Amino acid sequence: MQEQHLYEYAVIRVVPRVEREEFINVGVVICHWKRDFLRSKIQLDSKKLLMLDPLADVEMIQLNLASFEKICAGANNGGNIATMDLASRFRWLTAVRSSIIQTSRPHSGFADDLEKTLERLFDENVR
Repeated sequence: MQEQHLYEYAVIRVVPRVEREEFINVGVVICHWKRDFLRSKIQLDSKKLLMLDPLADVEMIQLNLASFEKICAGANNGGNIATMDLASRFRWLTAVRSSIIQTSRPHSGFADDLEKTLERLFDENVR
């Protein structure tokens, strides 16, 4: 039996009109400190988004979601946040904010395969 890993995750949301607090789930971010594992899976359904706000700037939102992925990856073109240690990046990404891209509060769980867990969480929360 494989070792179980304690991980944290949050659901990524797009809130096109923050004052209305309506959102669609677009992704999941998962983190495991000891395994140096910080990944996200994101898929924006522009039809759903435009149903909430016909004037939403889909291209701008997609660019911001791409930045989210760059920060997770620690990419060179991910800005200053992407250069931080893994725990700091996860905490920054999941900080409570009033913006178009938000996350749920972090949740935790145990898994033996973090990649499969990311896929399962994405299927359960986004699809």
